Amino acid sequence: MTETVTTATVRSPSAPAALGGPGLFTVLLAAALPLVDFFIVNVALPTIGADLHAGEAVLELVVAGYGVAYAVLLVLGGRLGDLFGRRRLFLGGMAAFGLTSLACGLAPGAWTLVAARVAQGAASAAMLPQVLATIQAATAGGRRARAMSLYGATAGLSMVAGQILGGVLVAADIAGTGWRSVFLVNVPVVIAGLVLGARFVPETKSQRPEPVDGPGTLLLAASLLTLLAPLTEGRAAGWPLWTWLSLAAFPGVAVAFYAVERRADRAGRTPLVPPSLFALASLRSGLVMMVPFSIGFSGFMFVIAVALQSGEHLGPVPAGLALAPMAVAFLFVSLAGPRLIARYGSRVVTAGSVIQAVGIVLIVLAARRDWPHLDLVGLLPGVAVAGAGQALQLPNVLRLVMSEVPPARAGVGSGVMVTTQQSALALGVATLGTLFLSLVPHQGVRDALLITLLVQLGLVALTGLLSLRLPRTVN
Repeated sequence: MTETVTTATVRSPSAPAALGGPGLFTVLLAAALPLVDFFIVNVALPTIGADLHAGEAVLELVVAGYGVAYAVLLVLGGRLGDLFGRRRLFLGGMAAFGLTSLACGLAPGAWTLVAARVAQGAASAAMLPQVLATIQAATAGGRRARAMSLYGATAGLSMVAGQILGGVLVAADIAGTGWRSVFLVNVPVVIAGLVLGARFVPETKSQRPEPVDGPGTLLLAASLLTLLAPLTEGRAAGWPLWTWLSLAAFPGVAVAFYAVERRADRAGRTPLVPPSLFALASLRSGLVMMVPFSIGFSGFMFVIAVALQSGEHLGPVPAGLALAPMAVAFLFVSLAGPRLIARYGSRVVTAGSVIQAVGIVLIVLAARRDWPHLDLVGLLPGVAVAGAGQALQLPNVLRLVMSEVPPARAGVGSGVMVTTQQSALALGVATLGTLFLSLVPHQGVRDALLITLLVQLGLVALTGLLSLRLPRTVN
């Protein structure tokens, strides 16, 4: 149950807080910011490297530092929202995101930018879990279903739009800011979000909040770091000894984390990630499916940006706009998602996997046929079809994961879900990005791209198979 406080009234714990249209717009705006920022730098990296004289390893840290800090702290951010109030954490995280975005945009050197990106990831981890938790605690019935569908659509569209926006901003060179504008653009958006949030987002928190799980927090952070840090930095650093030691330590740390959380759960305490939460079939099935989907999604976005710029020698604007048909298709198909789910259930998600696979095949055929003269027209059918398939999967899976989570555990549930998604996004860049960049010197850009796309096709097939285990109905 939740206790909701507004400036005028205190609602009873049994009554859901009111999250109206302006409040929903505000939290969805906040949901878009971290995801846009994860992808917006992909097409800006060459310009950042040239301007700051940064090597490949440092540039990968610009991406990885944000992603790892974000993933490591997300569940903690959800728990702190349950404890201190989700609106309070939401506004504080958003303000911190604006300040760290400003620090990124004004960074005088590469390592300063890396430090600011890590801080920006931490700010995102405080802000984003409150979005889902607020929707879960402050809506009910059909309004919650619509809000969750809009959240899923916002998440998918933000990932694609971020890459397009990055290319446009870098090329526009607004007031001579160059690549810095991809971070500075966040500042006015954050200011608007803070004004709207202070007025329209209701305060919700768990009626019986649990203290922060210190051992669980440290072990989860260690688990994610031992996995993500070596995978994201290993190739650029030449796979030094620490990367192998870190990967070897990961299974032991992960097992220790699970043991500590299970012991706390059985003792009646609320651990950081309660194993009992995974008794919810919808949450368990949705999270398992989300992993290969997100790995393939982020890996594709990173690889296509690098391939089009380094292999086709496209500028940042054409490289970004090549994905515009994906964004358009995702937007319109996702709007039809709730009606399709209501009629056909989770079979819509399976159909989305098939459609996405067709889109990837079309991209492979276009690259084989047209390279090295692959252009926006050649890519259009494939990316549009792939975007339509993704739109039938992502919003509906996100909605499914949270469908049975009780409002009292909304912060924990949203933290677990977003951590899974963000960790998989980081893994996608690390694994598919590493595969592509390792193949380029020996196979060339085209063949490296084709091989990577075939690997993604395998991930899409796995996603489709896993979707068959989803509950037939989605609430």
